[in-house]
Amino acid sequence: MNAFGEHGKEGCRINDELLNQLYHSYYREIYIYLYSMCRRHDLAEDLTQDTFLKAILSLSDNHGNMRAWLYTVARNLYFNHARKEKTLTTLEDISSDEEPHGSELLAEITRKDRDRLLHLAIEQLSPNKREVLIMHYFSGLSQKEIAQILGLTPSNVRVLTLRAKQELKRYLEVHDIDIS
Repeated sequence: MNAFGEHGKEGCRINDELLNQLYHSYYREIYIYLYSMCRRHDLAEDLTQDTFLKAILSLSDNHGNMRAWLYTVARNLYFNHARKEKTLTTLEDISSDEEPHGSELLAEITRKDRDRLLHLAIEQLSPNKREVLIMHYFSGLSQKEIAQILGLTPSNVRVLTLRAKQELKRYLEVHDIDIS
């Protein structure tokens, strides 16, 4: 017997209940994370759906942090997709025809003018530094959880976060952007 119960009808019901609970608890933040990576509503939606399905199907009995596991699966699905497409989205790839749903959701995070400027500045960071900041500040993950997701040590995450914040500060100063 594993975390999902025995096989058969009872096991399916527990799977459904767990999937439903995880989906309602983490859908929004996983979608936002994936959208920040790919910047396409349709792709972020598909990858988010796939994340929950794959996470449930591949979860081991001894995995204690479901949130970190979902981020790991989401990240792997995104990079697998990007490898398959042989492109990683860059800032120039953002379409002006973006569906309103995705833009509205991202705008909810960056509703105030100050936050929008900060988000644009974050987009200028390298992908790994941007990812660490998004996970930490927008998703509220701890350095330990980020390290687990990215396959780094917590001290590597600390260094990446520090360097990202320094680069962000320099960018804001050079562009005379005050976010205080």
